Amino acid sequence: MARSQQTFSKREKEKKRLKKREEKQKKKEARRAEAKEKGEGIPFAYVDKHGNVTETPAEQTEKEEVDASEIILGIPKKEHSDEEFDPVRQGRVAYFDHSKGFGFITDTETQEKYFCHVSGLNDEITEGNKVSFELEKGQRGMNAVRVSLQE
Repeated sequence: MARSQQTFSKREKEKKRLKKREEKQKKKEARRAEAKEKGEGIPFAYVDKHGNVTETPAEQTEKEEVDASEIILGIPKKEHSDEEFDPVRQGRVAYFDHSKGFGFITDTETQEKYFCHVSGLNDEITEGNKVSFELEKGQRGMNAVRVSLQE
């Protein structure tokens, strides 16, 4: 006769698995019963007309009518101003490492530092030089490009 393929350890593991599953089911049912006893559901939060979160709903008299045709969907168009934006900025070289090929330029107006790579240089620069540059979006923020020395 052929021997059974199920060993003692396999039977024990299966018993443990079934026991664990039954315990989990009992805990789940107990939690459900406890929630029904309390009668608590999901708590609601309401927002009043000023944007504050409250526990009570707004009164019907406080609601105001909104004309749906006045709602603007999308991004509003940019209005052209009379003054032209000058893309060329002025700054001073805060740090530049020629061996690594990069540095930082501090804007004289905003005092913000911008990354500058050797590929964006028009002239040779060193620390402390006054320069004019343009900004361009890079991988990690704004980069100074088309950097030229000022006289």
